[in-house]
Amino acid sequence: MSCCAPGAEMALDLVGASSVLPSGQEIKLASRSLGDDLRQTDLSVPTVHCGACIQTIETALGKLDHVEAARVNLSTKRVSVRWRGDEVPPFVTVLERLGYQAHLFETEIDAKDKTLSELIRAVAVAGFAAGNIMLLSVSVWSGAEGATRDLFHWVSALIAIPALAFAGGIFFRSAWNALRHGRMNMDVPIAVGVSLAYAMSLYETINHGDHAYFDASVSLLFFLLIGRTLDHVMRERARTAVKGLSQLAARGAMVLRADGARDYLPVGEIEPGMLLLIAAGDRIPVDGEIVQGASDLDCSLVSGESTPRNVAPGEPVQAGVLNLTGSLTIKATAAAKDSFLAEMVRLMEAAEGGRANYRRIADRVSALYAPVVHLTAFVTFLGWMAATGDWHRAMTIAIAVLIITCPCALGLAVPIVQVVAARRLFENGIMVKDGSAMERLATIDAAVFDKTGTLTLGKPRLVNASSIDPAMLAIAADMAAHSRHPFSKAIAGFAAPGGQRKFDAVTEQPGFGIEAAAAGNIWRLGRRGWAGWKARTGGEGRHGYGGTVLTKDGIIVATFDFEDAPRADARAAIERLKDAGVSVRMLSGDTAAACGEVS
Repeated sequence: MSCCAPGAEMALDLVGASSVLPSGQEIKLASRSLGDDLRQTDLSVPTVHCGACIQTIETALGKLDHVEAARVNLSTKRVSVRWRGDEVPPFVTVLERLGYQAHLFETEIDAKDKTLSELIRAVAVAGFAAGNIMLLSVSVWSGAEGATRDLFHWVSALIAIPALAFAGGIFFRSAWNALRHGRMNMDVPIAVGVSLAYAMSLYETINHGDHAYFDASVSLLFFLLIGRTLDHVMRERARTAVKGLSQLAARGAMVLRADGARDYLPVGEIEPGMLLLIAAGDRIPVDGEIVQGASDLDCSLVSGESTPRNVAPGEPVQAGVLNLTGSLTIKATAAAKDSFLAEMVRLMEAAEGGRANYRRIADRVSALYAPVVHLTAFVTFLGWMAATGDWHRAMTIAIAVLIITCPCALGLAVPIVQVVAARRLFENGIMVKDGSAMERLATIDAAVFDKTGTLTLGKPRLVNASSIDPAMLAIAADMAAHSRHPFSKAIAGFAAPGGQRKFDAVTEQPGFGIEAAAAGNIWRLGRRGWAGWKARTGGEGRHGYGGTVLTKDGIIVATFDFEDAPRADARAAIERLKDAGVSVRMLSGDTAAACGEVS
């Protein structure tokens, strides 16, 4: 298995790169300001192949004037350059001179994976050819001689030609692109080894030799392509955390113009200062400030707290937050690329491309692979020639050295483990900014846990349903069905069979609860102080969630208690940490009563 990516042509197809290089002005407009005269430009470089490519690019860009740092992310084929000053350093020109065509980076979430399609076709062709050549080789191994043996060898040679041209083209294009720009990568020895193996086999066939290695060269391509395909799939799966986070972004929003007109704009065209109309159930597209309206927001993406946050005019909101109950008018304070959600995506990509200590070692060693292997193969050839004088045997052994020495485990294992670990941690609610942080976890002596959604499930559950009058519980459940609030969802599951009760009118007061009119009565489900206006009493519910009640004409007729159940494995995990000598603490914004049930 090789750690290199497919060739330049195929990779460029994946991202739809333009052959026109971005101008300095375009780069400057697309760059992000990091403060203190520091800017960052992100470029897509699809022909990045392996650890040697990473070192080549980072070293070359790091030597440019005004460039503070350059970082390559192999998973996303992304080069991030931090630079200072008004004049854009010529990093695009440098990349072009090195043989890496670059264009401005744009996230392509829904694009078809053309690289995977190309790899699968190549695997199919190589597998078909390898299987048929193997069948022909069986006869030779079984003792076929003379004209019969030569015929099988010639048929094998003809089958191998299209396999090498199509399936092997992935390696040949990559190797040629590197060599013509004066570089080496891990595909060079593979291309040389496979080509020499075929040439030696053809020489044997022409000279009526007993042995040919068409099966070996094509089978090698087959297994290398399988490994490359698995590597590509693994990287794409590892990036599902970043893609999933990007998909939380709204695709656009309704913009309120100064003349009262309303236009729907894609999120990329929303600019700071625009007024946006956010309906209940929509996600907020960019960071902003509430100008009008009140609502409950699901801010679990930001704070990890599952309990909705009540907001009013003047309060800030972040991109990706879900508006639950009321309509809002917000004023955009940042563009989509500078929003909270975009920053979270960048943090995840930084984790994927981070250089942990072991990963830096792997990259440095992998960068030495190509020259060392070629030198070793050449020395092997000279040694066997000196020892035996048989050039045929010396060449065969040298080719074997080229083929069998690909450092896949070294070049792939450490980066892939880091990327997969970052994805797994994100799926469990843990953000990783730097890969080296995962190494430092081995030295921690204290751990601080959030409560909601970490030690608990993050989903309120009604715990006193059996003590509530079934008729009142059914009414509350029918009212709760009109709301997206987590407490309402917990109650709505207790609706009586036979269909939803008819109300004359149902309205939701964001931050307070639901009001319904039926048969001249006013029913309210929500906060005790708001719903029970004829029996105003303070106090919290039994589980510290502020007291939720159902009232009829202001009189409390039912009280609801909720709990956020602890995760089944939370206590065992904490005990294991304590046994390992780690001090454990809990940090939460919930009430003391709610926290007490978990501690």
